[in-house]
Amino acid sequence: MRILQAMAGGKHGGAEKFFLRLAIAFQNQTDVEQHVLVKKNSVWSAPLRDAGIKPVELPFGGLLDISSKGRFGKEIQSFDPDVVLTWMNRATSFCPPRSGKQKFMHVARQGGYYDLKYYQNCDHLIGNTQDIVDYLINEGWPAERAHYLPNFVDATPLPPVSRANLDTPEDAPLLVALGRLHTNKAFDVLITALAQTANTWLWIAGAGPEKENLENLAEKLGVSNRVRFLGWRDDAAALYATADIFVCPSRHEPLGNVVIEAWAQHCPVIAAAASGPKTLINSGKNGLLVAMDDADALAEAIQRLTNEPDTCKALVEAGFAAYQASFTEEAVVQRYLEFFKTIAGQS
Repeated sequence: MRILQAMAGGKHGGAEKFFLRLAIAFQNQTDVEQHVLVKKNSVWSAPLRDAGIKPVELPFGGLLDISSKGRFGKEIQSFDPDVVLTWMNRATSFCPPRSGKQKFMHVARQGGYYDLKYYQNCDHLIGNTQDIVDYLINEGWPAERAHYLPNFVDATPLPPVSRANLDTPEDAPLLVALGRLHTNKAFDVLITALAQTANTWLWIAGAGPEKENLENLAEKLGVSNRVRFLGWRDDAAALYATADIFVCPSRHEPLGNVVIEAWAQHCPVIAAAASGPKTLINSGKNGLLVAMDDADALAEAIQRLTNEPDTCKALVEAGFAAYQASFTEEAVVQRYLEFFKTIAGQS
């Protein structure tokens, strides 16, 4: 199986991180030959090289970038892939159509509800949730060419972070949340819920435009002494290992990789019922779901898990079982390769 992947995305997005994990996983498959195109000066080039992959860097610029499409076509011609897998709008729009004797199938992977005008030249689309696949079909994409393939996460454990280094009591219930400090992530709702939960502490790992507003809200609600803004972190597994509860309060969360990550790290999960977490979580079984933008309900769920260790234990066990069943690297890579084998040569 010959696979060419193209990623033209930014620095720290969830899609970019999964692209890196999937590329490395493909590289470790003995029956896969892989070629990778990335944006010039991408932060992903070095880790790809460390994994034995030699990425080709293209500008992947704006409307006036006429060189990238030509280079893309030359890379296809020289590598002769069975499948070209493009990630999101930009890389997809730069992929040229088949010409001459080329036999590749163009597949685009989507982790959100994107405008299908960028994907009209694709043969198949992958959605990483069933809800995204349903969206594609509802927008008019043929159902037989829309496919659900989930993400996998890195389950490697890390030692807990020192609470003392972040001025957090060892015996205090600790909530951890991760994500860009953006209104979509609803950390304002979480901070409001924290104000209703005495003696509970909160660490928020992430950076973004809402930091000052969130700090001001914590000060206004009198909980700034119990909130720690950690900035962008690359040790999520260590944060899950330190947390008593992981909270995903998002207003908009198409997938919820963080839910799967928490499951893999044996951390109980509370999430707002955005489309991704709602698809993943069976509330009361492998996590707790609350209504979006409902600080009262979120506070009640936090207090419940804080006061019910047996419930926490049951959620952890069921969450890890869900991870093992559907979201391990082995399971997801096998699904990708089986799908590629079914479509190879259809052109």
